[in-house]
Amino acid sequence: MRPAMLTLWTYDWVPPPPRGHVRDIRLRWAMIEAGLPYTVATVPFDNRGPDHLARQPFAQVPFLTDGGITLFESGACLLHLAEKSETLMPRDPAGRADTLQWLIAGLNSVEMVSVPWWFIGLSRPETNPLDGWLDQRLMRLADVLASRDWLAAGRFTVADILMADILRVPALRPRLGPPLAAYLDRTLSRPAFDQARQDQLAHFAAADAGRPS
Repeated sequence: MRPAMLTLWTYDWVPPPPRGHVRDIRLRWAMIEAGLPYTVATVPFDNRGPDHLARQPFAQVPFLTDGGITLFESGACLLHLAEKSETLMPRDPAGRADTLQWLIAGLNSVEMVSVPWWFIGLSRPETNPLDGWLDQRLMRLADVLASRDWLAAGRFTVADILMADILRVPALRPRLGPPLAAYLDRTLSRPAFDQARQDQLAHFAAADAGRPS
């Protein structure tokens, strides 16, 4: 029996500014890296109704279906995918634990600071009260990456997919010192990232034709 096809759920359309940064790119990237076949399904961007909320209670994307399993939150979906492929996470206990802790660190120690920092910055305050907190987190991450190419297990893993997507936000890039900038360049130079980005851009561009001008 053939395994059930993975289905990535994202919006049917988004306006141009967030294209290339909608978080379904994390799952696209992981599945391309691992050679996991998948299809794309959509929920309406403009009308997030009960069907959407039944699968993602915060009316966000992405979420993932795998046979009878449905998962929301990009971190949970990435971990689910990592369990399917050694490309994304080693199978030895130490390598697996290292990958898990760094993926969670991306969500809890970096993104939980970078997202509110970015949101405050949209109002262009004279000073951002989260500057110091963000810079401390970036400094500590840079200290780690000054002596290694990848975050976990001595090789590229799903933790790098998540961390690179967090760090590549345009507003954040000027704050990255040399170790983080080099890490980001190294990670984003992977062909799977470029394909995932192009696939996402093409997906949303294709929906433009059906939108009122």
